[in-house]
Amino acid sequence: MGVLRFLGLCLLAGVLLAGVMAPVSIGLGEASNQLSDSVDSISANLASADFPMVTTVTDRDGNPIAYLFDQYRLPVSFPQISPNMTSAIIAIEDKRFYDHAGIDIKGALRAALSNSSGGSTQGASTITQQYVKNFLINVVDRNNKAAQAADQAQTLVRKLREAKMAMTLDQEWSKNNILTGYLNVVQFGHTGIGPFGVRAAAAAFFNTTPDKLTVPQSALLAGMVNNPVLYDPYRHPQEALKRRNVVIDKMVENNALSADAAKQAKAQPLGVVAGGPNIPQSTCLSAPDYAGFFCAYLLEYLKQAGFTQDQIDSGGYTIKTTLDPNVAQVAKQAANNRVPTTQYGVANTFDIIKPGTTSHEVLALVANRNYGQDPNKGQTLTNITADVIDTFGAGSTFKIFTTAAAFEQGKVGLNSVLPNPQTTCFTFDPRLKPYCPSNAERVNTDPLQLSDALAISPNTLFVNVELQTGMANVLNMAYRLGMRNSMMANQVGKNPSDPQYANKGVVLSHPQLESFLDSPSFTLGDAALSPLEEANVMATLASGGVWCPPTPVLSITDRYGKPVQFTQQACQQVVPQALANSLLNGLSHDTSPIGTSFAPAQAANWNHPISGKTGTTQENKSLAFVGYSDGYAASSIVFSDIPNPQNICFGPPPHLGNCQNGFGGPVAAPTFFNAFNQILAGQPDTPVANADPGYLNPGSHGPVMPFVMNMNSTDATNALKGAGYGVTIVPFNSTTAAGTVVGQTPQGISAPPGTPITLYVSTGTLPPPQTSSAPPSLAPGSTGN
Repeated sequence: MGVLRFLGLCLLAGVLLAGVMAPVSIGLGEASNQLSDSVDSISANLASADFPMVTTVTDRDGNPIAYLFDQYRLPVSFPQISPNMTSAIIAIEDKRFYDHAGIDIKGALRAALSNSSGGSTQGASTITQQYVKNFLINVVDRNNKAAQAADQAQTLVRKLREAKMAMTLDQEWSKNNILTGYLNVVQFGHTGIGPFGVRAAAAAFFNTTPDKLTVPQSALLAGMVNNPVLYDPYRHPQEALKRRNVVIDKMVENNALSADAAKQAKAQPLGVVAGGPNIPQSTCLSAPDYAGFFCAYLLEYLKQAGFTQDQIDSGGYTIKTTLDPNVAQVAKQAANNRVPTTQYGVANTFDIIKPGTTSHEVLALVANRNYGQDPNKGQTLTNITADVIDTFGAGSTFKIFTTAAAFEQGKVGLNSVLPNPQTTCFTFDPRLKPYCPSNAERVNTDPLQLSDALAISPNTLFVNVELQTGMANVLNMAYRLGMRNSMMANQVGKNPSDPQYANKGVVLSHPQLESFLDSPSFTLGDAALSPLEEANVMATLASGGVWCPPTPVLSITDRYGKPVQFTQQACQQVVPQALANSLLNGLSHDTSPIGTSFAPAQAANWNHPISGKTGTTQENKSLAFVGYSDGYAASSIVFSDIPNPQNICFGPPPHLGNCQNGFGGPVAAPTFFNAFNQILAGQPDTPVANADPGYLNPGSHGPVMPFVMNMNSTDATNALKGAGYGVTIVPFNSTTAAGTVVGQTPQGISAPPGTPITLYVSTGTLPPPQTSSAPPSLAPGSTGN
């Protein structure tokens, strides 16, 4: 098309459209200036912007578990659309679609003459113009109400801009691409979320796919485009039926349908699905009960990796997660069987991780509670499986950190025989009152070998070991092994830097990594914690001392099937493999006759090798079991999830009351044993790791390198170099203050002088994930002619 013809058509279109539309509020000169300023930038947006699409979350087998979206849209290509649908939309909206050049001069003249002579009001927009308008409203300007209003304003500038862009599209794209784009972008329902596009509409109204749409189904959808509210088949079925039949008549007029076929089509009922439109919930509330908390954790994980909520809700990603549906469903049932979903004030979280030296894959995050909005049905929107939510603690499971730190410092070995008085007082700081713990055992053994102590779990012995080892070393060990968010939270599980905690004392205004420095009760497990991080501690030990962030993601692909790169924390060697294996071996007697989980293991006929530890808080408000067996690390924690709890009583089922019979073994461990009896059925057993001879008795393992996590990089480098180590700095994208050490590997390991230590140092920024862009030669969502 020549330049003069193009300009002439634009001028003619503007004049004709001015006659068709309502009076304009600006002159032609001003319109010309605004047009030239805006068309180029808008055309660029039109060519580059992607449709908002549904993000699909799947389990590790590829089965969908949730759909996340702002607009319910599932784009298709032209061959995937029934000819019935394309014929219907052309017949009712733009019967000369394949003949005009983006604007229909004849149609505009006809509409102008009809409107000016007092006849019925007619529009003149072509499908191409409607595509431009809808793309601007639903895609480019979807988050800008003012811009959306301008996209619909009855002004000459808007109509001229729309006409010019329509003509440009007609030159650059094939007719089938334009038609595909239109059928992908237009809204078929009056709700804010859609359905948008013919594929979503076919699913929502007819539970079918667009390639299978019949004539009456296609006519109903095509008729709705003009006014989704008036022609809603659920609210206004008679109006929808009339409109559908008008479309069928237009198909006959346009030679797309015979009169006999039209008669048969018009005799059909609306045929929409009952109770529709069938649109899934656009949040993790759409996930099955065994995946709701997992989905919520996934969203938080993605945001920490740089994704915005808008990207997640409109990006059209396919997120293949680590969720194992078989493991998760067995785990969910075990938690429900242990504590009923609606049990007042008692939650049972159950988290399962697959250890590894390159990743710690989260297989299940479940609870007796369900992810939802109705507390009366046992639902909650708080992620009790992953957040730092249990403010009562996990009891004696924290003795794992004391033992690991004491191993590293050379204070004890598995064969060490240690004092274990029934009760005693420790004066560890002259500024503070003595700390006087006592043992819960009815028959106290004093002294006691450490390997037996890990099974019996006395208090006085471990408090003594903790103080001998040093509080800072024990607290750092808890952080290193996996309690990272927990240790950086305050003692009510919140961000200590929040202004509401300023000047509220050490307990609230400092992270637990600092606030427990003067509290030997830490080894007895009274710190706020994340159940997921408790499970990840066992995964770290089972991975040879390698900590990895608990990841819910296997892969992410964009709308074009290309991999998406995003920020993920690196795995770190936090204790030597020999130490990790020795500690796992020391934890292998918990199900023995002297162990605190012996009775529930016997009741469940448990016969698999296991490393585990129970925990009970002083007031029985939180009861725990952590374990590792045959490639699975897990935590089962039963705690009170109401503001003013009582003791948790044994049951069955476990319940709140005035009692002292709730303990980690009989209350929390059965969830683990009952689930893993099913999960491990038919699977060959892996023996418990052997203890390293170097950790059987106390003794130095060499110098322990400085722990420099959360320090600024300069101080961290100086500390390490001062101890004789080399330092390699690796920038890491993070919102943590720039220059802060957010990762260190290895940690705590004796190494020859000069050994390079890798420090991951925050850049202070978190860039968005790397995604692909739409092929510029095609209408978004289409694949050619």
